[in-house]
Amino acid sequence: METTVTNDKLVDVLNDLVRINNDRIAGYEKAVNEAELEDVDLKALFNRFADESRTYRDELSREIVSLGGTPTDETTTSGKFYRVWMDIKAAFSGKDRKAILENCEFGEDAAQEAYQTALESDATMTTDVRQLISTQKSKLKDSHDAVKKYRDLHASLS
Repeated sequence: METTVTNDKLVDVLNDLVRINNDRIAGYEKAVNEAELEDVDLKALFNRFADESRTYRDELSREIVSLGGTPTDETTTSGKFYRVWMDIKAAFSGKDRKAILENCEFGEDAAQEAYQTALESDATMTTDVRQLISTQKSKLKDSHDAVKKYRDLHASLS
């Protein structure tokens, strides 16, 4: 019984990370569709980030299945992370490059927070699962830094 409870708690933690990755995918797909034609650099960046989250979601889903759980296909519709990505989507109505990048950076901050929360959870996790979460968090930090670099570069050109 204890193993089931332990696994259920970890499955919940991992599904939270699946949700934030689903949010990133939806947000960046919207970003690609809404970006101006001449913003090929942003379109490429956003496609890369959506693909990155598909990979992370798949890795997390494999862990969930191995724990006897069912991976979610939902986004964080009731949470603050969902609202962050909705803000990103809304930013595209004005299609201001700086606002888009600022909102993307804010979304990346939310992803970092979600991963940190997972690492600090009281769910029992193997070293491999902890390493998976840490590795994904680190790679997402690289994405955050890339968005920040684009934003700073745009600000210096304005």
